[in-house]
Amino acid sequence: AVPGAGMVMLVIVLESVGLPPELLPIGLALIFAVDRPLDMCRTVVNVTGDATVSMIVAKSVGKLGEPHVKDWDDNYEDVK
Repeated sequence: AVPGAGMVMLVIVLESVGLPPELLPIGLALIFAVDRPLDMCRTVVNVTGDATVSMIVAKSVGKLGEPHVKDWDDNYEDVK
């Protein structure tokens, strides 16, 4: 999903219902004030859903579990 893509669709809808071109910026400003916070909420829900489903799939195929390294500090000297 593209953030703010609903505004492009909104312009098309407002023009198709016969809103005069001189009122288009006013209509967009009124709706944009409400749509921006809602768009951020939709993004949060989308990202949370994607992360949840990926965790469920990883668990179902056996790829989710304990990390191979138990204590990262023990391996730090080997990596340096």
